[in-house]
Amino acid sequence: MPRTTTALVLTAIKGPFELREIHLNAINPDEALVEIHASGVCHTDLSCADGTLPGAPGAVLGHEGAGVVLEVGSAVTSVSPGDKVLLSFSHCETCGPCVSGHPAYCYDFNPRNFGGKRPDGSSAVVEADGTTPVFSQFFGQSSFARHALVHRSSLVKVPPQTNTNLALLAPLGCGVQTGAGAVLNTLDAREGSTLAVFGVGSVGMSAVLAGKMRRAKAIIAVDLQPARLELAKRLGATHAILGSADVVGEIREICPPVGVDFAVDCTGSTAVIKTMIDALGTRGRGATAGAPGFGSHVNVDVMEHLTYGKEYVGCCEGDSLPSKFIPYLIEMHAKGELPLEELITFYDVKDYEKAIEDSKSGKALKAVLKWQ
Repeated sequence: MPRTTTALVLTAIKGPFELREIHLNAINPDEALVEIHASGVCHTDLSCADGTLPGAPGAVLGHEGAGVVLEVGSAVTSVSPGDKVLLSFSHCETCGPCVSGHPAYCYDFNPRNFGGKRPDGSSAVVEADGTTPVFSQFFGQSSFARHALVHRSSLVKVPPQTNTNLALLAPLGCGVQTGAGAVLNTLDAREGSTLAVFGVGSVGMSAVLAGKMRRAKAIIAVDLQPARLELAKRLGATHAILGSADVVGEIREICPPVGVDFAVDCTGSTAVIKTMIDALGTRGRGATAGAPGFGSHVNVDVMEHLTYGKEYVGCCEGDSLPSKFIPYLIEMHAKGELPLEELITFYDVKDYEKAIEDSKSGKALKAVLKWQ
């Protein structure tokens, strides 16, 4: 018998979301049925909804889910019914990047194909009245729903000793691990080094916190919103620069003579990325974690790179292995080094329009929808 549940469905590209009744199809061997307690609202969800990134009408988005396992398929061994889980990005588990510990670069999971279908081409959900095609398995989870059929690779078991509210941990599935992983994994920032973070929303604020974990001697937050800069300084940034200023000049004053050792862009703005690259010092390494959309280009001064040995790299999902990195982040939160409480605003799912509006305006650093 199909299970009926409620999901937040994208009605059209650039169109509104609607809460609708849907049917979950039969569980596949490599899936688990998860009762969703909360799901974070990520800018990737909103970018797919407005067409900046690939998306489709009828999609059930959501890729920062948290909940409890109700049932598992025959090929799922990492979790059992009753387990608390966080949901992250799906990956094939067998390609070169997956087996080498870099599943964010899985050949099946990439920003041109975030999902929407099971491997056999079917959808995990259908519209309850049968009138509209509905697409699920977004990032292997489609967690904008009260219940979700989740691919096994997306499942991360929450350690049993963890007493924290699942809703607080939901953003670890993407936004927080992306920002923290950009600093800890992609950049591998050194103790005593200097770090600039461009854009201190939830991803950038997580990068600031990771810089503090790595004991960077200077952590420079750059943003257009003074309130965010104040929060960044409270959470560990040593300096704050308003984005309308001479950012490169100010960074070079803080980190003479050329610029910072490490930098991460969390805005996805090509103009900001160019500024980030210009602010890198000798043998400086910069990474892009924000997603500007395909076809975006930045001009690079080749002689600047040659002369100063600069590096500019991409960063997807913090280059993390979720099964290892997310439990580490849970541990850092328990130790007080990752104060998620400072980043999150909770919304009942019925108030999803306000959550989306506050996410777009920047009023909410990280909006989390509570389904339970």
